[in-house]
Amino acid sequence: MSDTQFDSLLRRWARGLVSQLGEVVHVSAIYLGIAVLVALMAVLVLPSVQDQARQAYVATLYALHPDGDQRSAPGASTVPAEEEEGLRPGTVPGSEPPGMEQLFAERRHSGPGARLEALQRQFDQMLLDNPDRLPLADISPAQFQALRSYLTRKYRIAQNVAGALIYVVFKEGRERGMDPQLLLAVIAIESRYNPFAESHVGAQGLMQVMTRVHRDKFEALGRGPAAALDPIPNVMVGMQILSDCINRRGSVQRGLACYVGATGPSDGGYGAKVLAERRRIALASGIAVAPG
Repeated sequence: MSDTQFDSLLRRWARGLVSQLGEVVHVSAIYLGIAVLVALMAVLVLPSVQDQARQAYVATLYALHPDGDQRSAPGASTVPAEEEEGLRPGTVPGSEPPGMEQLFAERRHSGPGARLEALQRQFDQMLLDNPDRLPLADISPAQFQALRSYLTRKYRIAQNVAGALIYVVFKEGRERGMDPQLLLAVIAIESRYNPFAESHVGAQGLMQVMTRVHRDKFEALGRGPAAALDPIPNVMVGMQILSDCINRRGSVQRGLACYVGATGPSDGGYGAKVLAERRRIALASGIAVAPG
C-alpha cells in the first residue's frame, strides 16, 4: 500500500470516528435536555400537587368529622404536634393570617356559618338514614326515589350520597328561589358529582368554584379555601355565584354563560348542555321544570 492510499484510508477512518462521536454527543445532548426539562417540570409541578393533596386530605378529615376536633380524626395521632395547631375545618396550615381562626369560629356560629352547620348535620343524617323520602312537602316519595335512582345509575354515586345531595340542593335551592333541578344539572355538567374534581384553571369541587376568586364567600361561611372540596360549602357557594349571575344577566341562559366565565356572545355550548341535562333530570324524576 502506497503512502497516498494509507493517508486516504486514515482520513476516512478519522472522518468516520468524528462522525460517530458527533452522533453520540448529539444524542447525549438530547437526553440531557429532556432530563433538565423533566427536572424543571418536577420543581414547578410538585409543590402544586402536594398543596392539592394537602387540601384534599384536610377537606376529607373535616367531612368525616364536621363537628369535632380534627385532632380526634382517625390517624390524627401521627401528625407532629407543631402541625396539629393548623389542622382545623377548612384550613391549610400557614394559609391564613393571624386572627382568622377566631374570625372563622365566630362566623361558624352566626349567619351563613350557622346555616352551613345546620345543613351539614342534616346532610350527615341523610347519609346515615338513607330514607326513601325527603322531608320536603313538595316532592313525593316516588319522585325522590326516581331522581335518586337516575343520579345513582348515571353518575355512579352511592344511593345515600345521591339522596343527601338531592335534599341539600332542594332545600337550599328553594330557600334561594332557584330551580333545584337546574342546580343538579350544573353539578352534573361541572363535575359529574365528583367532590374532588379540579379543572386545569383551578376550579374545584361539585360546582367547580374558582376558589381563589371566591375565597371571601367561603370565609363568610366560616371556612377556608380547602372547603371548596367539601360538598356542602361548595354547593352553597356555587348556588350563590349562579344566583348572582342569573340576577345580573336577567335570564337563566345568560346566567349560565356568566357562571362558566363566557365574556362573548358564545358560551361554547355550556348552557345548552346544562339545560338538556335539566330536562333529562325532570323527565326521570317526574318533577316539572321551573319556569325561567
